[in-house]
Amino acid sequence: MTLERLQKVIAEAGIASRRKAEKMIVAGRVRVDGKLVTKLGTKVDTFSTITVDDEPIERESLHTYLFYKPRGVVSTAHDDKGRKTVVDYFDDLPYRLYPVGRLDYDTSGLLLMTNDGKLANLLMHPKNEVPKVYVAKIEGILEPDQIMTLKKGVKVDGRKCAPAKVKILKTNQKKNNQIVQLTIHEGHYHEVKRMFKAVGHPVEKLSRERYAFLDLHALTYGQYRELTREEVDRLKQVD
Repeated sequence: MTLERLQKVIAEAGIASRRKAEKMIVAGRVRVDGKLVTKLGTKVDTFSTITVDDEPIERESLHTYLFYKPRGVVSTAHDDKGRKTVVDYFDDLPYRLYPVGRLDYDTSGLLLMTNDGKLANLLMHPKNEVPKVYVAKIEGILEPDQIMTLKKGVKVDGRKCAPAKVKILKTNQKKNNQIVQLTIHEGHYHEVKRMFKAVGHPVEKLSRERYAFLDLHALTYGQYRELTREEVDRLKQVD
């Protein structure tokens, strides 16, 4: 994620020149995410909420998109390995968007892209428990006790995961694999893959099908659409 000096962001918002913005910071007139900042050189990201004299600055118009992330794409703004990133798909837009959370490189599915930092922080905060629905193709066939373990909360690296909803969509006895729908509220690194691996069934293929009330209806790999004001308002009600 790109970080910028606070005085530069204030200046680019048209509040004051960079030099005057520095004086505002030192004078204690600037807050970042509600916290007073008086140190010059402080860096902020796109999701930071900045106020000057308790008035929020307008950095740019706010937009949130639903994106169908393909496999083989990195959920970051920049990649030091030169791989394609989710941000690359939005190069034609006049504002910078960043992913809300992430999907693994080899995982496809629904990813929100936004420049609304307040909304992003709201959705990513663990206490809000935004439901996420995944469909996984796993090796082997889940036993009833393994399904129950997932439902009650499987242990991963000594940490007990929150209970998950499990639905078997398809079982292929001949190929010894299953298609399983898993609904979780957490967003830890490789969470779904690690949960299935913990019960002895590695994931072969994974896609996120739903996020809160949103789904991938009518979209294909690499496509996106902007959320309506009503959809954004519904997302803001998760807390």
